[in-house]
Amino acid sequence: SSHEHKLNFKKSKEVCLSYIQDAMLQKQWKRAAEFLTFYVESLEKDYSREHIGPSEMIWRIGTEILCHHSRSSLREFNCFIEQMKTLGVKRYLKVCLEHVFHLLCNGQIDEAYQNLSLAESWRFGEQTAIQDKEMKLIQAYRGLLDYYSWSKQKNILLEHGLDGFADLSVEQEMHGSFRKAAVNLKEIIKIPGVWDLFVKCYVDLLEFYGDHNEAHQVLNEYAYNSKFPANPNAHVYLYQFLKRHGESKKSLISALKILHDIVPSHELMIDFNTMLQKSKKRKKRRLGLEVIFAVLDYAGWKENVKAWSCLARQVKQIVISEKHLDWIKQEWNCRKDWWPAFHFSRYLAKRNWQKNKSLSYEKALVAGILLGKDCKYFKYVSHQGCKAQVKRFRMLKKFVNRHNHVYLRISS
Repeated sequence: SSHEHKLNFKKSKEVCLSYIQDAMLQKQWKRAAEFLTFYVESLEKDYSREHIGPSEMIWRIGTEILCHHSRSSLREFNCFIEQMKTLGVKRYLKVCLEHVFHLLCNGQIDEAYQNLSLAESWRFGEQTAIQDKEMKLIQAYRGLLDYYSWSKQKNILLEHGLDGFADLSVEQEMHGSFRKAAVNLKEIIKIPGVWDLFVKCYVDLLEFYGDHNEAHQVLNEYAYNSKFPANPNAHVYLYQFLKRHGESKKSLISALKILHDIVPSHELMIDFNTMLQKSKKRKKRRLGLEVIFAVLDYAGWKENVKAWSCLARQVKQIVISEKHLDWIKQEWNCRKDWWPAFHFSRYLAKRNWQKNKSLSYEKALVAGILLGKDCKYFKYVSHQGCKAQVKRFRMLKKFVNRHNHVYLRISS
């Protein structure tokens, strides 16, 4: 009966899909391809009136299999994708984009550009308006490839140089690529979203032609517009731009302050700490201590000599002046329960000493101030340093012993 046929078809379809999924998870691409063939054939033989609409599933599964199958070729992939473009109007532009990505990954840049141009000219009634976002992406990636072309031509002129008509021809082509790239890149970065690569390319174009004000405005908008999602890279790009153009330290600190709030473990926090430590304002030096303590809360920084050197230097300055010991105390109070095991165990002292004497020295200074002269880390490192007759370790031991009262004040 028709009802029984529908039930059987639904059941066999689900079983077949589970086999495909299992094969893909186990990276058995040949087996997955065979099951997908059966799945497609079963759909063709289905005489029920129920609308199945499996085209997206076939597209996504088939693409994944062809990307990994040992006997797959670019020609086969292209044929498959062209078939998928005709299966679903609603997904036409998405399929086109995926096709372009695959071509780019295989170094087929001209073919990718041609596909983007064809997709851009696509029109299908109301679907054109519905897929407005996908169309903007198509245009944006075409702009990206125009930027790539511009960059190549620019490098030819800058590195090799040409004479006469050849020089003029390349320069005209370069300016043509600039105009096409700038139009499309400018449009996409107006839409709230994460457009890192597009923004970087557009700013590069603007900077090359000396339009620094426009570039600055673009980066400000990208970093500070509340409609855009929080994005650490936006503040990194702004900071790098400001630094390139010799902007004031106030502007640099402002950009890095927001980056610190979003990603306190970012690699630029070392630069941030250095700038803050050099400031004459007490508030900024206090923030500098907070920044470097926060960096060392993360495992990725545990053995970073620069980070420990920054902390050791600032802690030492505070201890010698005996001003602002409360800053150290405030930072230490929320860490004293877990930092000793995280940073200052005897095991870490041995390992750090064997791998990097400079790291051991900086950490031992901090450990001695925060945990006192009886700290396991400090005792081991200072003993090894004195035993090796290294002068700076003898001086380190004297310094910590002389200022042991600081530990008592911090820990009270």
